Amino acid sequence: MKKQTLFVWGVAILCFVVLMIVTPAIPQSEAYHDFADKREFFGIPNTLNVISNFPFLVVGLIGLILCYYGNYFKLSLQGEIWGWTCFFIGVAAVAFGSSYYHLKPNDARLVWDRLPMTVAFTSLVAIFIIERIDEKKGTVSIIPLLLAGIISILYWRFFDDLRPYALVQFVPCIALPLMAILMPPMYTHSTYWLWAAVFYLIAKIEEAADKSIYMLTHQIVSGHTLKHLFAAMVPVFLMLMLAKRTVQIERISLFMSWKVALIRWKGNEIKVETSTYSSVRTEEIP
Repeated sequence: MKKQTLFVWGVAILCFVVLMIVTPAIPQSEAYHDFADKREFFGIPNTLNVISNFPFLVVGLIGLILCYYGNYFKLSLQGEIWGWTCFFIGVAAVAFGSSYYHLKPNDARLVWDRLPMTVAFTSLVAIFIIERIDEKKGTVSIIPLLLAGIISILYWRFFDDLRPYALVQFVPCIALPLMAILMPPMYTHSTYWLWAAVFYLIAKIEEAADKSIYMLTHQIVSGHTLKHLFAAMVPVFLMLMLAKRTVQIERISLFMSWKVALIRWKGNEIKVETSTYSSVRTEEIP
């Protein structure tokens, strides 16, 4: 098992090195800091983009409290406790980092916007490894994954190259929903992972359509402000999952459960058709 783990890590590192060699550097565009809504209220620059981060603080603090107050989430594994603690700390810290950035958007401040998000992302990856692959491997991976995220941000800041950060952010966006669907979970209510992924996807679309949404709403709200609100729903869905879930006795993936449900539905449909045909009365012609 150790050899297999080392092999997987070796392949991953090799792929990363090859990717860094064959792809060009991705510099941070200055246009990124040019947000649609620059209005100032109550003396706060870019007001709505700043205050829309407040839900992250509320959700993050609630999540932290419920992790430890009477063990409301019923976390039984040490790795789970550490992973979810890091996640909710990252979520709460987004409120401070993102607000600080949006007060005066520039590269130097963007570091503090991206750092807590990276902590949250990498924590979720470790949690998935604990729940779906192996508890010990997932627990051991928490610190390396957090360090990988931090290093990716430092690499971008010092070398103006977003490639490592892009991998840290976007690979989990693809890998986690796939793992949620294909890999058997330790707990019930796995569909909440997919709801969280959907809201994050919507948030990214709103971010890309920042100026378009601002114009469509007649300059009432921008896409970036909505992005903050929708992204804050991600930890809300995960908290609901933690509150409702129980240990799954028979571990079956969402994909398999959907497949079984589809087969049963088709079987019932065939039975209904058969019973309908058999109930038709036929009269003999004299």
